[in-house]
Amino acid sequence: MEYEAGSRKHDGMPPWIPRVIVLVVLASLGTYLLVWSVVRLRGFLLALLLSLFASFALEPGVDFLARRGLRRGLATSVVFAAAFVVGLVFAAVTFPPMVVEIASLISNVPGWLTDLTAFLNERFGLNLNLSNVAAGMIDLQGSFQTYAASVATGVLGVGAQAVNLLLQLFTMALFTFYLLADGPRFRRTVLSLVRPERQAEVSRIWEIAIRKTGGYVYSRALLALISAVFTYVFLLIVGVPYALALAVWVGVVSQFIPAVGTYLAALVPVLVALTVRPITAVVVIIGLVVYQQIENIVLSPRITARTMSLHPAVAFGSVLVGTSLLGVVGALVALPATAIIQAFISTYVEQHHVDEEHLGAASEQPAGVDEPPAGDVAGD
Repeated sequence: MEYEAGSRKHDGMPPWIPRVIVLVVLASLGTYLLVWSVVRLRGFLLALLLSLFASFALEPGVDFLARRGLRRGLATSVVFAAAFVVGLVFAAVTFPPMVVEIASLISNVPGWLTDLTAFLNERFGLNLNLSNVAAGMIDLQGSFQTYAASVATGVLGVGAQAVNLLLQLFTMALFTFYLLADGPRFRRTVLSLVRPERQAEVSRIWEIAIRKTGGYVYSRALLALISAVFTYVFLLIVGVPYALALAVWVGVVSQFIPAVGTYLAALVPVLVALTVRPITAVVVIIGLVVYQQIENIVLSPRITARTMSLHPAVAFGSVLVGTSLLGVVGALVALPATAIIQAFISTYVEQHHVDEEHLGAASEQPAGVDEPPAGDVAGD
């Protein structure tokens, strides 16, 4: 009887299993709702992320004016107005002639491909046929010219994509303005959510984020401007066509794409110079290499002395990861985000000394030869 009573006592489902099932179902539903919300709000979250980094980039300018007596709201308005005017002037000066030059450049590509095909077939006995590529470039030329004409005449229809873009830009500008204008209050709110003994650390990380992001944007923009001006003047002197479009290309690509940006930026002007004369392409290569050395030795160390310092491989990998995750937005914020993470790791992850004998043959270096530095963020 005792055995039967004990058996009946252990029959049935343990009482904790229903609770586990309910918790698993609730966790699954919560995860699904979270993922669904992130997907649905992707545009808003990206605008918010860009606003945060934009506020970090503009924060030094606002603080500079606020320390000199301007109210923070007025200082934010002044910085916003200055950034808007600079962007408007840049677009007005560069966009119309650049559109014309790009359209002309594209229109000449089919002829260049035909000449290149004839040269290779005649010189090396090949049987190349690049007519399909030339036809594709002609189609691209027509599409680009139609788009450029519609932009120039202001006849672009206000479609769903245009409205969505304007809404995202407005949202980003609005969030950026309030993050800047109410910066101290916003930081105080964030710090109030942290335990008192951790508030100093969080505030320090915040300052690192502002310094790294602002320094990166200002230093890269200044180097891009110097590079573009030099390239434009140099290409005009050498006699390479489409100097303005090529200069803007070189300035942006060489400074904002790490590791390989310098080579990608130089490739297009060299190819265009080849259509003039081979010797012109050689002169362009020499000129760009000389400027790059001046930038690496003289300009970049002074301009980026107090900004982020990432190994070129880390910088390039971060851009690839950011692009894979968030597209163009990820590419823009990848380097500042990586620098902030690197600063956080260097602050809170304990590092230990490594004896040279543990490195084996890899640690052997000629006497008097120091280990190469990590290099600048652009990897130049």
